Amino acid sequence: MSDQKNRQPPGMTDFALGFIRDDNAKFSPLAAVTGIILLVGTILTVLRFTQGLGAVTNLTNTHPWGMWIGFDLMCGVALAAGGYTTSAACYLFGMKKYHSAVRPAILTAFLGYAMVVVSLLYDVGRPDRLVLAYPFVVQQGTTSLLFEVGLCVLLYLTVLFLEFTPIPLEWLGLRKVRNIAVKLTLTLTILGVVLSTLHQSSLGALFLIAPSKLHPLWYSPYLGVFFFVSSIAAGLSMVIFEGMLSHKNKTLQGRMGKAYLEEHPPLILGYAKAASLVLFGYFMVKVVGITAGDNWHLLLTPYGIWFLVELLGFVALPCFLFAVGSRNKDAGLIKFTAVLTIIGIILNRLNISMIAFNWHLPLDERYIPSWMEIALSVYMVTCLILAFRFIVTRMPVFDEHPDFKEQLQ
Repeated sequence: MSDQKNRQPPGMTDFALGFIRDDNAKFSPLAAVTGIILLVGTILTVLRFTQGLGAVTNLTNTHPWGMWIGFDLMCGVALAAGGYTTSAACYLFGMKKYHSAVRPAILTAFLGYAMVVVSLLYDVGRPDRLVLAYPFVVQQGTTSLLFEVGLCVLLYLTVLFLEFTPIPLEWLGLRKVRNIAVKLTLTLTILGVVLSTLHQSSLGALFLIAPSKLHPLWYSPYLGVFFFVSSIAAGLSMVIFEGMLSHKNKTLQGRMGKAYLEEHPPLILGYAKAASLVLFGYFMVKVVGITAGDNWHLLLTPYGIWFLVELLGFVALPCFLFAVGSRNKDAGLIKFTAVLTIIGIILNRLNISMIAFNWHLPLDERYIPSWMEIALSVYMVTCLILAFRFIVTRMPVFDEHPDFKEQLQ
């Protein structure tokens, strides 16, 4: 038998030792940069929670939502959509060829939503107000979109945790509990799709209350639809991007099972086809939004040119490139296009939450994030990447645990 088949997942001892050593660890500039990011981020975290928002941010009453909402939360939620798109394709639509991608996608989504909660903690600064029961028992607001978003994020984070639990349960060898968790897969997938549909769209609908602040080219009654459709493209692209980065890392590549390695090439072709179709639909509904608002004349303004850069360069172009890549089976082009799509989704969320928001104000009154806000966002993303790497190198994410090799439930 090959080493791949004989390889056993790390046990409890290896897991514990993983906190203090790595057999393959070597000093590198990347490790040094990571250490600096963690040190600076920790210092700024202490500063934020001891001195308040004013010590680390440029937020004002005019612009109370900044980098942590626009990037960490709104982009984080969109890019974590690979969890519900992949699990829905596999378990609801019977596309079992995507089975090997489900666990990495679920893990990425779970960590992404965890980062969303952490970013909210930084922004709100009141851990007692983020206690799960508080918004729903102490201070209810059932007519508010924020209440709906908070409720759905809480429930979906719980769903993601339950979908993730078979991985640590297999590592712990708790077969009976693990089997119960696996039997819940279909139910959890349905809940995940429903909840994601609700809060992905509601995040866009939040900006419907600010028609005078958001530029007309980005403001539309269809904002909820825009956010939901674009999140599907973001999720599909993120699964391709995560797989690309994982294959480039020798440590992670060594943890990939035979099934994952064999299924990955056709998997990205399927994702490219789906992403191309979704981006085409997204492009069309954006055009409908411009027409419904009768905003064609605004395309000749400076903001209009920037809007066209987003629409043509990061929606229409990726749609075309994904189609070409899938037709020609060009994995390199598909991976490049996935990165381009992710950048486009990030750009769209930042345009709506920051760049095109309060667009009528003079430049000296506009919000520009401080270097500390940016540094803390980088710190949170770095922690997410480290958590992902730590889990996949010790638990059966890219490979199957030898004691639990079985057909798809």
